[in-house]
Amino acid sequence: MASGGNGGGGRVIRVLNVAEKPSVAKAVSGILSRNQGGGMRVRDGRSRYNKIFEFNYTIRNQPCQMLFTSVTGHLMELEFDDRFRKWHSCDPLHLYDAPVRKYVPQDKLDIKRTLEEEARGCQWIILWLDCDREGENIAFEVLEVCRQANHNLNVWRARFSALIDREIHQSVQTLVQPNQLFSDAVDVRQEIDLRIGASFTRFQTMLLRDAFVLDFATDDRNLVLSYGPCQFPTLGFVVERYWEIQAHEPEEFWTINCTHNFDEGSATFNWMRGHLFDYTCAVTIYEMCIQEPTATVSKVKQQEKLKYPPHPLSTIELEKRASRYFRMSSEQTMKVAEDLYQNGFISYPRTETDCFSEKTDLRRVYELVVRHFLACVSKPAVGAETTVEIDIAGESFFACGRVILAKNYLDVYRFESWGGSVIPTYTFGQQFIPRSLTLDSGVTRPPPLLSEADLLGCMDKAGIGTDATMHDHIKKLLDRFYAIKDSSTRFSPTKLGEALVMGYDDMGYELWKPYLRAMMECDMKAVSMGTKRKTEVLETCLQQMKACFLDARANKGKLFEAMAIFFERSNRSSGGEQQVVGDVVRRCGLCLESDMVLRQKPDGNFMVGCLGYPQCRNVVWLPGSLSEASVTENTCTSCGPGLVYKIQFRFRRLEIPPNYSAQHIGCIGGCDDILRQLVGICGTGSRSSSNTFGRGRGNPTASSSAQRGNSRAQGSCAYCRQTGHLSNDCPSQASRSCTARSQEVDLQNGLENLQSLVIHVERLAICALPILPATGEESSFHVNHGSAIFSFGKIPSVEVSAQILLRPLAAEEVVVAKVLQIPVVCHLCQQQVNQ
Repeated sequence: MASGGNGGGGRVIRVLNVAEKPSVAKAVSGILSRNQGGGMRVRDGRSRYNKIFEFNYTIRNQPCQMLFTSVTGHLMELEFDDRFRKWHSCDPLHLYDAPVRKYVPQDKLDIKRTLEEEARGCQWIILWLDCDREGENIAFEVLEVCRQANHNLNVWRARFSALIDREIHQSVQTLVQPNQLFSDAVDVRQEIDLRIGASFTRFQTMLLRDAFVLDFATDDRNLVLSYGPCQFPTLGFVVERYWEIQAHEPEEFWTINCTHNFDEGSATFNWMRGHLFDYTCAVTIYEMCIQEPTATVSKVKQQEKLKYPPHPLSTIELEKRASRYFRMSSEQTMKVAEDLYQNGFISYPRTETDCFSEKTDLRRVYELVVRHFLACVSKPAVGAETTVEIDIAGESFFACGRVILAKNYLDVYRFESWGGSVIPTYTFGQQFIPRSLTLDSGVTRPPPLLSEADLLGCMDKAGIGTDATMHDHIKKLLDRFYAIKDSSTRFSPTKLGEALVMGYDDMGYELWKPYLRAMMECDMKAVSMGTKRKTEVLETCLQQMKACFLDARANKGKLFEAMAIFFERSNRSSGGEQQVVGDVVRRCGLCLESDMVLRQKPDGNFMVGCLGYPQCRNVVWLPGSLSEASVTENTCTSCGPGLVYKIQFRFRRLEIPPNYSAQHIGCIGGCDDILRQLVGICGTGSRSSSNTFGRGRGNPTASSSAQRGNSRAQGSCAYCRQTGHLSNDCPSQASRSCTARSQEVDLQNGLENLQSLVIHVERLAICALPILPATGEESSFHVNHGSAIFSFGKIPSVEVSAQILLRPLAAEEVVVAKVLQIPVVCHLCQQQVNQ
């Protein structure tokens, strides 16, 4: 197949070529245009960073006019629909089912326009994206945009692993079709990560951020306590090793060591038992050896030993070795590898980063890659190894010696060594007296903190992340203050990281363990191989994590307990007044953007509030006599718009009238008469409870008392508003009270009239008088007309009995008592006031 010139005949076709990065587009164009007629022309596209290179080329004897441009990584982003994007727009649980869409973000619209304009005039498109699953997904994003402009495009995929002439020319002459399955696997990962990450991140951030003083953050108001399906298991590895170290209890042990001198030096023989934890046994054996110290050679073994060169360098192995040899972070290693790849020095390192790196790091990584390659094609190192075993009083000891015969690959791979130690020549049956025979003690030591190479190994073994994303997950731990890395590149958790893992661990399941994510990674690999369908994997994974989310939310107290171990509680209002997001009751009818959710305030009162707070302050206060409330799956058939879920209420028996049930399933949409009546009777948990009817959970006359205090402070009468006398001495008191009583009797019975009744009775002077305690079955409480202090209890002359409440009744409560036909009797005239 021809690879140059314009030979081959036929009409010239226009071919749009798209690379993943501008540097790759420039490099490939330079290779393909070399020695071609007409040379290479460069012009600007809509995006100033993504140039368009034009040149002529022949593909399989077909003359082509090549237009070569680029994107900058992913062209599209996956996001929720606008109504779900704000943090307070919905219950995080709904993010598992909320609609998502792929779109081109604002900062990449110029690239999109370039692709559309160039695609309209082309017959072919060749996709030069990076050759991994992520690159395949970007290829289909590019293809979606270009096909919208020209659905007749002939689509091809170029596969290459290095920016060198031979590789590039071969790939363009052996074009293939893009792999839809690879792209589907990335779509699955993106959607799973978005839904799980957003739901748990919103949940734990809104739950914990304002509830505790997070002293490590300069601006903890904007701190995000993120959760990632790969990020958290990575944190789990760090915390688990840290816990192993913390739990370690040193234990003393004893071992016997033996040395033997010879002309060229000395040999050390190790005890075959290793060590013993029982001091008495160790001393007994040692004394036996001291009593019969003669050593007899029981075995001499000589053999050729080979040290094999390393395997070819994978991306993860490159990160591990750069960390081990140079103490470079995995993130920095991948940046350097990307630079080397884009400059044509090494093959594709499977990474998306495009930042340039220090020249020192470039030389280091390049040297590592080159020497590693040379080591792979070199012969193994050869050594002669001798093992000698001796017997002292029935106890066995051994010594090993090694002589390197040929270094071979070790000559070029200076990062590894093969230490050798020379021991004298021993013969079977030979006897000698050791120079020293000692009983030495030691203590067990905990394992070290995980190094970056260790952490990468754990992630790789458990299947957490991919070779292109592992370094990102590690960096995220540091960025989110979940872990710190010391000068030896070893990781330890911060207080926040440990608290989060501890909280989830105390819940009884292991969200911080790698098992769930490893299963997901296996499922995504199955999608890329075609053995599982995209929709099947999405449904299974999301249902599993949705169940975990529900469990986590139900056990959120465990997170609070764990955080309280490490951090002080905050007194910020958003951490207390707002409290945690509860179950959704309905869509907010005021802002029309967010959901209304059931909440319980710190004082125990319940409300249904908008998640758009503080922008939207829509709220429905619930009766103050509630002890429990929970949203059910039942919906109201009368209220709307949209679904309105009913609430299961549980009232405190002593705080509601006897003819009401303590259990009630009701609706806040306005159709529930019982709920409306109980709000009127019991009041609500709102701060402005003086504007509602009933007593709530506190002092029922608190607001009235405040008004009374203000009136007294001003020295004016509450009846006539004149100064010079108080309410008790007002001449118009009796006439006013009689008028009030007559007007009250004429008012209609019904809760809809309570507002006007309260406005009327508030004109009465309300003075605090002592309440007589109940003395028996026939005792009663009375109403003093003059002061309007009301209380009611067991009344012998009336069949209907009221609750016995040993406290004053507010004026408005008398009106409620009238509506509900609860008798209130005056102790002066023995008449029922509210008949």
